[in-house]
Amino acid sequence: MKVFLLLGVINGFLAVALGAFGAHGLEGRISEKMIKTWEKAVNYQMFHTMALLVVGLLFTKVTGNIASAGWAFFIGILLFSGSLYIYSVSSIKLFAMITPFGGVAFLVGWVILGYAVIRYI
Repeated sequence: MKVFLLLGVINGFLAVALGAFGAHGLEGRISEKMIKTWEKAVNYQMFHTMALLVVGLLFTKVTGNIASAGWAFFIGILLFSGSLYIYSVSSIKLFAMITPFGGVAFLVGWVILGYAVIRYI
């Protein structure tokens, strides 16, 4: 499905842009701990950007509801990375409490993708 390829491309661009912004634009403006949190958000966004691209490439080859894996990865990026980005610059702990829901979405995505691939082989 082209939507997952497009989401992958957009998220890849954003991960690089946000990584550069964190390294250059936030240096000296937020604590070292928050810089590390920002970097974690960028890393997880990029990892799951690759997963979105894999879903897009496998979409026509793998049977089952592989689209659910793609949506789970996208929701995970929004909740996990998004909440960490906001938490890093605001220090509002409420946003850090959202992060685990994104982590669960990532795990769900990997389980669905794994199941779809096992059924394919």
